Parts: sequence; structure tokens; C-alpha cells
Amino acid sequence: MKFRKLSLFLFVATLCALTTSAFAEPEEGFYEKHDIRGFISIGGDYRGMRSAYVDYLNKTLFKRNFGHIIETQAPGDTAVTKTFERDESVGKYEHFDDYYIGLHVEVGAQYHQFLTWFDINFMPTQVSDKPSDKNSNGFDLYDVKWFSYGIDWMFGWKLFGENTVINLIPSVGIGFNLLNVHLGSNYSFKTDDGDTVKVRNRYYSVFSPTFNAQLELRFALDPFSVGAYGGYRVIRFDEFDVEGYKLGDPDNNGDTWFIGAKLTWTFLSENQRKLRDKL
Repeated sequence: MKFRKLSLFLFVATLCALTTSAFAEPEEGFYEKHDIRGFISIGGDYRGMRSAYVDYLNKTLFKRNFGHIIETQAPGDTAVTKTFERDESVGKYEHFDDYYIGLHVEVGAQYHQFLTWFDINFMPTQVSDKPSDKNSNGFDLYDVKWFSYGIDWMFGWKLFGENTVINLIPSVGIGFNLLNVHLGSNYSFKTDDGDTVKVRNRYYSVFSPTFNAQLELRFALDPFSVGAYGGYRVIRFDEFDVEGYKLGDPDNNGDTWFIGAKLTWTFLSENQRKLRDKL
């Protein structure tokens, strides 16, 4: 846990340092601000999870000791007996597979061959339908669901020049990711202190810093371009904190590889607009 906190601190410190550098004033002549071009991209990709990732999800969502506290009272007896009974309905849910679709919106800036942007990534919610409305003990059942989203701050370089029709763009970046899960019922768990907690009908989330590396092959016909890309995103998830109960395993490997395509619209720089207005 100390390593996790240190990693998060270093991540935030690095992000703050990069922000200060990126938005520094141009008096020192580092760049000509009138040559900067903004751009926006939309894209989608096919993502494959490492086997450890999907095993972690399925174990967390279906293979724990899921059950409910059953209260019984004998006729004429004032005492209430509480027993824990496993919910056998968990075994009837369909498990999740290794692949999913990732969607992206990118907003950034280009300065000659250098590019930097924020990659806002998300995905359609993955759903395992409930086998029935209630389990054998009369407790409500819900669809089991998971999804993730995050932001990566990316830095890239056009290898073949600023305005070539065909270009190759390697890029790397850091960011964060949130994994969100919804369990199948209002399950009860015992905490380390011996207390009982009950899961609510809601999503539970876990945060992770990320490192993203990708390579894009881009075909440009200014101001629009189409790119095909592939890469690898490093994610290390912490444990889920479910109402004070630790669900899952610490420091889980959530890495994914991906291949996809994007459409980019690059705006004119201020100097380009001035030149266009003169013509």
C-alpha cells in the first residue's frame, strides 16, 4: 500500500511538472505561438485484456463467497437467528471474455512535427444478464456490469515531416483509469473487524495511474486525416473497497493491447489564417 501511495504521488508530481513546462510563456523563444494548430479526433479500437485482467474481473464478480444473511425465528421464540447462505445464482451468470471496444475523443495541439493531446477514453458497458428477478431466498438480483474510462496525456512526433501525406507518429503518455463494477445482488460480507457490510445497488470503482504507448500510421489531406494505430496501455489496479470490505486482489495487472482507427480534424494556425485572408 505504501508503494501504491508513492507511485500515485510521483505520478501527480510528474503531471504537475509537465503542465508547468507545457504552458510556459514563449518569451524565451522556445516556440512561435502563432504556428500552433489545434486538433480534435474521434476514434475506436479493439482491445484485448491480458488473461490476468479478465480472470481478475470474473473472480471479483462471480467467484467470491457471495451470499446473504438469512434471519429466522422459531415459532414462539423471540430470538432471531442469523445465518449466512451462499447465493447459488452467481453460478448462473455468464462470465466476461477477453475483448471489448474502446472509444476515444482526443483534443490537442500540434506545433510543426510535435503533437500533444488529451485522450479521453471510455467503453460501452459490458453486461451479464441476471438469471431471474430474485434468487431462491427472495433477494433481488441485478445485472452484473463493468466498464472503465480515463484520460491519458499523450506526446507524439511526426517522423516524416509536418505536412506529408503519409506519416508515422509514435507517442507515449501518462494518465489515470477508473474501473467500475456492479455486483449481482445486495450481498453481505464480513470485514476484518468482524462487522458485516452489505453491498448496495450501485457501481463500485477503483483508480489506477496508467502509461500508454502507441504508433499511428496517418494519411492526411489537410485539414482532415485518417489514422490506423496500435499500442499497449499499462494499468495496475488496486483492490475494490466495497463498503469497507476489500474485494478482489491488490495490485492487479489490468494491461491491454489495442488496434484501431481515428479521424482527425486539424485547425489552421493563426499565421495560416492570416495568409488565407490575404489571398
